[in-house]
Formats: sequence, structure tokens, C-alpha cells
Amino acid sequence: MTPVLQEVDALNLQLVNIIQVAVVVALSPLMVGILKKVEAIVESRKGISVFQPYYDLAKYMRKEVVAPTGSLTFHLAPVVAFSCYLILPMVLPIVVGYPPPFAPMVDFLGGAFLFTLAAIISVIAVTRTGSFYTAIGASRAVSFAALAEPTLIMVFFGVALITKTNNPFVTNNVLSTKTQWIVSPTHALLIVAFFMLLLFETGKLPIESEGLSEFGMLDEGKLMEYSGIEYALLKWGSYMKSFILMSVFLNVFAVPWGVARSCTAISVATGIAVLFIKMIALILVFVVVEEIFAKMRLFKIIDYLAVSFMLALLSVVSYFLFGGV
Repeated sequence: MTPVLQEVDALNLQLVNIIQVAVVVALSPLMVGILKKVEAIVESRKGISVFQPYYDLAKYMRKEVVAPTGSLTFHLAPVVAFSCYLILPMVLPIVVGYPPPFAPMVDFLGGAFLFTLAAIISVIAVTRTGSFYTAIGASRAVSFAALAEPTLIMVFFGVALITKTNNPFVTNNVLSTKTQWIVSPTHALLIVAFFMLLLFETGKLPIESEGLSEFGMLDEGKLMEYSGIEYALLKWGSYMKSFILMSVFLNVFAVPWGVARSCTAISVATGIAVLFIKMIALILVFVVVEEIFAKMRLFKIIDYLAVSFMLALLSVVSYFLFGGV
């Protein structure tokens, strides 16, 4: 089904590109701050300011860059990864539901490849440092990604069966207009599988996620040799990655309504406001999951991701079993 899009001129479409990128860049640290603040409130703590991630990024950028010698890849990785996360808002329905100029160039799989490129360049870079801790972080990240990536591909394949397209904007339009899919077994299983994957990718699994132990060695371990603006770019990139994945989950899979359908200032502003509200709701769900469920052991993540993959696979099977309903 081809989405019904309002005609907009090229200048407005370019402006929409800038707005979507600006929303991801500007609001991604705020979502992290809100998440940590809500967690603190639930745990009866004062917690940090919701603006603390911005203060931290500014502090990192003022610090001196101290890095291992002998690897150009080590210094290029933060820039390449951050650039990937800047490109993704131009081709995904973050605020608007009609395709900006670059959207036809990348589908779901193309977006997944950009995520993968950012991850691969980061892993390659830290393996050149000779540090034991960064090697642990990189090896664990690759081990778990071996199950996470197939799950993501299977989720995208499943939603492509429903909508007959692999374009995220067309998918958003189909799911927002053909509401019978919202209650279908295929769609329900896809949402659960993607949500489980989202908990893993955003580091919100009920397991140790900070410091040098357990799950923290996945992300924090890879950043240990970085400092200054390079560390700030990687940290900001991780915020943007979480924001983009949450936006795709909300705007394409779970709640495909509320995105801007025209290029007017009121419509785009409304789309930003609705996205903010949906993000807050998803953050509350994250906190509930993190606080209610018992923490799991590190390598139980493999079992967890295997269940996520099987749910995604089962969604595809259910599509054929129920005759495409």
C-alpha cells in the first residue's frame, strides 16, 4: 500500500531532515537523564538532574584526549559511529510519517547495516589498544550481537510480510491505517520480540549495567581507553542509538500514530510533542521491568536473546499459519 502523502516542496523536506536529526541529537541525552531520574524516584533516591548527561558531555569535551599509539582506526571510530547515528534520523520516521529526500535510499535492512557499521568499527578500534578490559568488552559485545542481529533482521522480515514492504515510512502508514494488524498474533509476537531486543540494546535488562563488572563490560568496557571529545562522541552516540531504536519501536511497531503527516510547523511540533510523550511512557515501562524482575546472570543473556529470536521466528510462522491475518 502506498502511503497518502501531502505534497511538500523540496526546501521543506530538507528542513524536515534537519529537524529530525536535531531532535535525536538534542533530546537523546535528555531521555537518559529522565530515565535515571525516574529510576531514582522509584528507588526513593534524590537522583541526578535530568540535564546531567548534557553537563557530562560538556565536561568530557573539555578534557584532554589521551589515547594509545599506533592505530588510526582508534581515532576514526568515534567519528564514524557518530556519523552513522546522524544519518539514521534522515531515513527513519522519528518525527514525520512521510519520507524525507534520503529515505528511499535506505530501508530497514539498510538502517540495520548502519547500526552494525557503528558497532563493528568500535569493536575493531578497541582491539587495537592492547588493553585487557577493552578486549573483554569487545569480545562479549560480539558474542551477544551474534544473536541480537539475527533477531533484528527477523523482526524486520516479519513486519515486511505484514506490510508487503521493507520501507519504514510505508510500514508506519500501513500499520496506522490497517488497525486489524494491531491485534494479530504476528504483530503481537513482533512487538514482544523487538521489546526484548530493545531492553538488551539500550542496556535496560535487569542485570548489572554500570562499572567494570557484569553487563557493564559490554559498553563501558569498550570505552575505557577513550577520553576527551572522542569519549564524548561515543557516549553521545550511545544515547542517540537508544533514542533511535526507541523511536522505531514506537513509531513503526507499537504505536504508529501521532507522527507528523504534513510539513507545517504545527504538524511537526505536534509530532515532536507526541514522540516525547511516547518516550516518557516507554521509559516508565523500562523502569517497571528493571525494578520488578530479578537480575539475571551475565551469560543468561544468550538464553534471553535466543527466546527473543524464537518469538520473532514464531511471528513469521504464525503469519503463514493464520493465512496472513
